[in-house]
Amino acid sequence: MFDVPLFINGENRPAKATFERKNPMTGEVATRAAAASVDDVRAAIDAASAAFPAWSALTPAPRRQMLMKAAAKLRERSGDFAARASAETGSTLGWGHFNVHLAAMMLEEAAAITTQIGGEVIPSDSPGTLAMAVRRPAGVVVGMAPWNAPIILAVRAVAVPLACGNTVVLKSSETCPATHRLIADAFAAAEFPPGVVNVISHSAESAPQIVEALIAHPAVRRVSFTGSTRVGRIVGELAGRHLKPAILELGGKAPMVVLDDADVDEAVKAAVFGAFMNQGQICMSTERIIVDAKIADNFVEKFKTKTQGLKVADPSKGPAPLGAVVDEKAVRTLRSLIDDAVSHGAKVVTGGTNEGVLFQPTIVDHVTPAMKLFRDESFGPIVAVSRVKDVPEAIKFANDTEYGLSAAVFGRDVGRALAVAERIDSGICHVNGATVHDEAQMPFGGTKASGYGRFGGKAGIDSFTELRWITVETQPKQYPI
Repeated sequence: MFDVPLFINGENRPAKATFERKNPMTGEVATRAAAASVDDVRAAIDAASAAFPAWSALTPAPRRQMLMKAAAKLRERSGDFAARASAETGSTLGWGHFNVHLAAMMLEEAAAITTQIGGEVIPSDSPGTLAMAVRRPAGVVVGMAPWNAPIILAVRAVAVPLACGNTVVLKSSETCPATHRLIADAFAAAEFPPGVVNVISHSAESAPQIVEALIAHPAVRRVSFTGSTRVGRIVGELAGRHLKPAILELGGKAPMVVLDDADVDEAVKAAVFGAFMNQGQICMSTERIIVDAKIADNFVEKFKTKTQGLKVADPSKGPAPLGAVVDEKAVRTLRSLIDDAVSHGAKVVTGGTNEGVLFQPTIVDHVTPAMKLFRDESFGPIVAVSRVKDVPEAIKFANDTEYGLSAAVFGRDVGRALAVAERIDSGICHVNGATVHDEAQMPFGGTKASGYGRFGGKAGIDSFTELRWITVETQPKQYPI
């Protein structure tokens, strides 16, 4: 069992209360974590605020060196991260190691952009005036991270803000507090100054008060949240009420469009990876496959064969491609979506069964827009197949969703496939690639109910800095009064 204290101002701190997270496979207590109070939240933000002047004044080189060192420290603890994530969320050890790999790359990319936080000189209509647009650190940034890609998404919440000269408070997920707490250890080992990085945990019951206290604190200047659209709406409303810019990456219902000239074998490989990696518990997971009816039978048969080769097993009992879904509530949601689809004429091609939280990868064919499986985010190892007669109908189906995070289009005629991709309303779209794809330097984010704002690269710089207009008068001025 992991005991998890708060990390405030460079120190481990207990809280007056604790909460427990149970292993979804065994039901045993995996973690006992400190349950922060509102006073603890204030202490963490006050520490970040006190550390901000010195951290923001650093030149790029020392910030870059510490971020690179944090990446190295993250990699050194890869096994510990994987073990904690598996115990708390039921994920495979391989998923945990991959999380560390990409998270370390995010820190390295953040280190690289410390010298890319530029501005511009703007021609002025005022004679003798030097006018500049300059980016400056915003202040204290609150990051709220989810459980499903725990290391990637928690590190993403803080890496670029730190590179830009902000200080941070990371709110861990109540589902994986021990996993998120290890991130603080990596920054401490990299010798970040006290208060620059703070990590707090809280119980599910106290979430409303903790989130409001984080956003309402006057020192907080940016809010970063990754999670469900339902909670994202609450965070966005609170941030708006307090006039705090928010960067929100929320739910998804990613479509993968398979055109009639697609390389079916390549499309199948991408579909299996996109739909079932991490048990389909990724915001970019392929939840809908929209396939031209002329090739649908061939595609579904090959998709079925490859899917049936995936093994689902308890991660603690050896390596397997798929592990557990996060909890019994997720199982009930998946079962309900399958039952509704079947009752309205859909057919389960393979899967559809479970042993506890071990859910078999499931393909449901002949799914129509009238079914819940077409619209509701399943966030599990279920993919809906919808057959369409032509390209216009494929585009209509792809856009018939409140979400707009990731998408994919498969077709041998790349120009035609790109034309389809350009008509899909999503923040991300891949031609002849899976919907699940992330790189540290890319502008990551969605449209519609998938949120707004962008993480990563230069887009991340825009999100986590203030743009200031500064002028220098180089000659005497004349004024009308």
